[in-house]
Amino acid sequence: MGYTLGIDIGTFESKGVIADGGGRIVAQAATPHRMIVPRPGWAEHRAEEDWWGDFVILTRRLLAESGIDPAAIAAVAASAIGPCMLPVDAAGAPLMNGVLYGVDTRASAEIAELEATIGAERILARCGNALTSQSVGPKILWLRRNRPEIWARMARILTSTSYITFRLTGAYAIDHYTAANFSPLYDIGRQEWCFDLADICPPEALPRLMWSTEIAGRVTAAAAAETGLAEGTPVTCGTIDAAAEAVSVGVRAPGEMMMMMGSTIFIILVTDRALGDARLWHAPWLFAGERAAMAGLATSGTLTHWFRDQMARDLPKDGAFATLAAEAEATPPGARGLICLPYFSGERTPIHDPQARGAFFGLDLTHGRGEMYRAVLEGIAQATRHVTDTYAEAGAPPARVVAVGGGTKNAVWLQATADLTGLRHEVCRTSVGAAYGDAFLAAVAVGMAGREDIDRWNPVAHAVEPVARPEYARQYPLFRALYAQTREIAHALGAGGQDAV
Repeated sequence: MGYTLGIDIGTFESKGVIADGGGRIVAQAATPHRMIVPRPGWAEHRAEEDWWGDFVILTRRLLAESGIDPAAIAAVAASAIGPCMLPVDAAGAPLMNGVLYGVDTRASAEIAELEATIGAERILARCGNALTSQSVGPKILWLRRNRPEIWARMARILTSTSYITFRLTGAYAIDHYTAANFSPLYDIGRQEWCFDLADICPPEALPRLMWSTEIAGRVTAAAAAETGLAEGTPVTCGTIDAAAEAVSVGVRAPGEMMMMMGSTIFIILVTDRALGDARLWHAPWLFAGERAAMAGLATSGTLTHWFRDQMARDLPKDGAFATLAAEAEATPPGARGLICLPYFSGERTPIHDPQARGAFFGLDLTHGRGEMYRAVLEGIAQATRHVTDTYAEAGAPPARVVAVGGGTKNAVWLQATADLTGLRHEVCRTSVGAAYGDAFLAAVAVGMAGREDIDRWNPVAHAVEPVARPEYARQYPLFRALYAQTREIAHALGAGGQDAV
């Protein structure tokens, strides 16, 4: 029997699985790493240690624990956080830490300049996406202007997945789904790189475009020696982690939505057309002829970690979340009038405001930690409702929602999200996530499975039904108003408190 290997590199943790041809997981493993925040608004990973290093650790562990002959691995697929920006030299060696996705807001000035020079409408029409902190193009321009010593040595710009693919195969490749986040360097209509909108980088600096289940190359002798894989094993082009996670839970038809409740919220809705709404992100889906519209919050699971570390120092770290969850559950919906704006790292969709700031509003001397933690979870859910409202306003309300990620294990968070959005949230049997989707994509790539087989690989296990709560009906408009009425204050505070680059 053949097997496939899937590895996913996340924001704080990497996971891997080996699955057989029927979708049974025969081995799984995880390893942590940290996100580097050298200054406010910046977010980085070490490409060699965190991306490739985790891939090597997990692959060797999976092969050892499963006892599977490496030659029995029919194909390998990887996914990773994205879109990221990593300059490498002519030998493919990283020249700096990888700059992360939309949580890194360092290129705000470049975004404003490119938008003013090119025109927001022209960018949206050509690239399918407005320029935001999620866009890689402005971050490349930031590199060119602020790190000339690195720019002089730069041969190529990679992202997290394409760096892993390069280390495995020696090929420079990127999938269309990831490339669509390189605005203003990707033409979404022609599905090819474009360089006429702005002088940002030379054409030869960007990887070759492919579809996610195309084979980018085969494991080299050097990569085989490091990972324990068999030389010559096929390697797919790969994709961003959220896309692999959507695949892992059977999201594939127009109207189907994946809601990833992890370090950040990331949402993918498969669509039958381009929505053309600047508040959302748009891309070709993983397969030719298909489309998707995405959204994401900047801080969600990351905010719960912040709350634990700052407000629950008296609790043992390994049991702190369980205690906090119990305290939140003992608090009534609405957190007794407390509202949390979850914009602790700015915000991505739909407001696209890197200077937005977090806040607790409505505190009085009767509030305690339970109310505050419940307000955090409900604030994330309210921001998620803002996103699902935006999809509906764009003419694409979700017909089905599948929830994934660590947040699905938090009953208060998941129920509040269902209640506020008014949408039933399904949860599938296997919760490994993107790594499992990677293993499935690898199986599809080499003909071991068809796309429809994911329903057999990973059926729905249970669902959370929405409850109409008057507390949320009253509070949600106040949540929206709180941001609108404090926006200028947040921007003024941000303008006076940021370090210069």
